[in-house]
Amino acid sequence: MSGVTSVEVPAWHSGTVGRTRLVAHAALHDALAECVRAHGTLHRWAATVPQPRALQGRGVVYVASIPGHHDTVAVRHAWHGGLFAPLTGDRFFMPTRAPREAAASATLRARGILTPEVLAYALYPAGPGMRRVDVCTRFVPDGWDFGAVLAGHAATIARPLAERAVIRLLAQLAQQGVLHPDLNVKNILLVPTTGRESLDAWLLDVDVVEFRSTPPRQLLAINLARLERSIRKWHARHDLTLDESWLAGFLASAVVAAT
Repeated sequence: MSGVTSVEVPAWHSGTVGRTRLVAHAALHDALAECVRAHGTLHRWAATVPQPRALQGRGVVYVASIPGHHDTVAVRHAWHGGLFAPLTGDRFFMPTRAPREAAASATLRARGILTPEVLAYALYPAGPGMRRVDVCTRFVPDGWDFGAVLAGHAATIARPLAERAVIRLLAQLAQQGVLHPDLNVKNILLVPTTGRESLDAWLLDVDVVEFRSTPPRQLLAINLARLERSIRKWHARHDLTLDESWLAGFLASAVVAAT
């Protein structure tokens, strides 16, 4: 595909810490293994570190620096979403979504799409054939999700710049054959560029992304429909007034940008 860039592929190491399976970049594996030994899980270790800012997804995401390294990471415990979430909770069938997320992250970055780099994941026994999962990604500082921007909670992010960055991301996804079945306002992260004169849009929750040979117009239509639905739900959930003329213009601009 056009616009494909290359990314450095690090060596990975898989090992056991007690009953935990830890898979990490080789250079970080030993340090993270010590964190698991000391605290039981990566998530519990990260929770002990003073936090620069609370991050919230389906659960609390902790930010920590890996001991002995310069890497700052975001550590989250994986939870199911959707209709059956109350039943499935945080238990996943092997091999879980973590290997898929690591592979998808590398593929997206190779195609020039910004997404946090997966540095490690840990699998904990949770019954026959089941595991609980912590995922460790490289922390992206100064970012706010698109939902926070729409709600006016991201004081450091200019909304017009955010909208343009999201439109560029939508065009990239279409052109690079990427479908995100759960594209919503919470998994698009807006991050100031160097000099803070513009914004980049980063794609989150990439374990569900699909890489297709579908024509770009069709991919755009699917991704855009997902995002439109999320924008409407977000406004309704937070009692925000939705400007229909703004939404129509935003959607039209995305179509133009992708052609």
